[in-house]
Amino acid sequence: MDVHNNSMANRMVERFRGFLPVVVDVETGGFDAEHDALLEIAAVTLDMDPDGFLHPQPAISAHVEPFPGANLDPRALEVTGIDPYNPLRGAMNERMAMERIFQAVRQVMREYGCQRAILVGHNAAFDLGFVNAAVRRIAHKRNPFHPFSCFDTATLGGLAYGQTVLSKAAQAAGLEFDTREAHSAVYDAERTAELFCGIVNRWRQLETREHAATP
Repeated sequence: MDVHNNSMANRMVERFRGFLPVVVDVETGGFDAEHDALLEIAAVTLDMDPDGFLHPQPAISAHVEPFPGANLDPRALEVTGIDPYNPLRGAMNERMAMERIFQAVRQVMREYGCQRAILVGHNAAFDLGFVNAAVRRIAHKRNPFHPFSCFDTATLGGLAYGQTVLSKAAQAAGLEFDTREAHSAVYDAERTAELFCGIVNRWRQLETREHAATP
């Protein structure tokens, strides 16, 4: 959808100070972004309707080949169920995977006139750390994401619903969550996007009610 120069584009830019929120989830071979493999990445961009409410768009994703010398912790692989060298994964190298994600993000940034993307994640510092590490490894020059700022739905879920675990926060928000599908980058990104949009839209509803009640 082309949203150049219309009210939706203006509202998105104004709502997040020129940033485009993009929900990201990664699945990895461990917790160390510098040394453990990035194995899956998914991103969900968001649209804003004329009333100022956010809606998730279809996920963009990639299975990623472990970079040369990457560590693969068997405990992490047991949690995710990923076989990094299964040819059926259709994995691509980090450069191709990151460019697939970044190209899609940059396109939506242009549509909304946003200057930069800001990562939204559940425990977002983890996902942002792996994105930044991959960017350094491939020496990518056009990373659309802010290098350190992010929105964390663990914090927002704790504020809005008293729950910081993704499955529990989603359920508290009235969303479906299938634990059998968890630890897939696409599934977790989609649920995180629904949670983020629900929290932001809930705030928007309160703003709308307060404005309507003002004499």
